Amino acid sequence: MDMIVSTLDREDVTALILQAKKKGGLTWEGIAEMIGMSPVWTHSAAMGMNAMPAEKADALVAALDLLPEASDVLQESPTKVWAQTVPTDPCIYRFYEIVGVYGPTLKALIHEKFGDGIMSAIDFDMTVTRVENPKGDRVKVEMSGKYLAYNAW
Repeated sequence: MDMIVSTLDREDVTALILQAKKKGGLTWEGIAEMIGMSPVWTHSAAMGMNAMPAEKADALVAALDLLPEASDVLQESPTKVWAQTVPTDPCIYRFYEIVGVYGPTLKALIHEKFGDGIMSAIDFDMTVTRVENPKGDRVKVEMSGKYLAYNAW
């Protein structure tokens, strides 16, 4: 029995996904609908920040007509590494700015309402929607994470 070893890595699969998205004129919302997941989670998994369950990986591979071995790569547990320096991309930088300016406020309000703890980024969901406004459309980001209290021992 011959063993087939995939030479695809996570970066290769991400590149294939981005190529298929562009070639197909697809949106992340459309791709997410194809596999039955949220656009936020779908994009994050496609970029290598989450592992896909087998059925979702297989669905994505089929929907985008990717190489079959891409499914195995999409199912691997990722190493979540990102640059720790403040990014220069204006859209991403603004989120750093929001956390820099409002992070202590969010922390204080979470502690007032829940106690000493954090909002989980593991048991978590997020949506991004467009809200029409006569002064200029608004970006609405909603995050919901399970509260996790710190233990005292």
